[in-house]
Amino acid sequence: MSKVTEHDIAKMIDHSLLHPTMTDKILTDQCELAKKFDAASVCIKPYAIKMAVELLKGSDVMVGTVIGFPHGSNTVEVKVFETKQAIADGAVEIDMVVNIGKVLSEEWDYVEAEIKALQDICKANNAALKVIFENDYLPEDKYKIKLCEICTKLEVAFVKTSTGYGFTKQPDGSYNYKGATEHDLKLMRKHSADTVEVKAAGGVRTLADTLKVRSWGVTRIGATATEAIIMEFRGQNPDDAPVVGGY
Repeated sequence: MSKVTEHDIAKMIDHSLLHPTMTDKILTDQCELAKKFDAASVCIKPYAIKMAVELLKGSDVMVGTVIGFPHGSNTVEVKVFETKQAIADGAVEIDMVVNIGKVLSEEWDYVEAEIKALQDICKANNAALKVIFENDYLPEDKYKIKLCEICTKLEVAFVKTSTGYGFTKQPDGSYNYKGATEHDLKLMRKHSADTVEVKAAGGVRTLADTLKVRSWGVTRIGATATEAIIMEFRGQNPDDAPVVGGY
């Protein structure tokens, strides 16, 4: 097996710039950081796509965004409009949130039609579609497996674990967030075609985390800790690298 390089690690990272408190100054600085460390992409708020495209011009860092984020409850028509606008603005990767209520209701025709509507747009425009399951809200594996089967049938680019904002309330009133778990990542890899990649989002914050999920077949991670991960790979102190808000 060939040795993992810094480039290999960097090109696993979608630098996540989605926290609602991020200002344009933060987004600008973080796009520069993504360029500096040669991340796979930035996943940025939809309104800032054009800005990111301009900032990253001439680099190898792609621009992606989110659709129906973070709850997936928009109508199909609105998600279609969002997707078309995002691509027109320059996004080449689209991370859509499924309609979670429809998944839990097992209204699979609706779910498949929604994903297909966005996949058709992405395919026609050479954009990659990533489908976010929001696994924290799916209490049984059967929902995740069925989503993997639909995504395989539609030949989407990625299946993705989480938005990073799917907190569930516990009996004691506290809130819990699991994010990308070993169980879910291995399940999604097993039940998706080899042509469908797996993206881990939520809780992957260190080099060890990144290498671990890589060993399970994950090819992309959503992370805000890009600088810390790369610094750790270089043997530097990751504590010196600030982690921006988000997952």
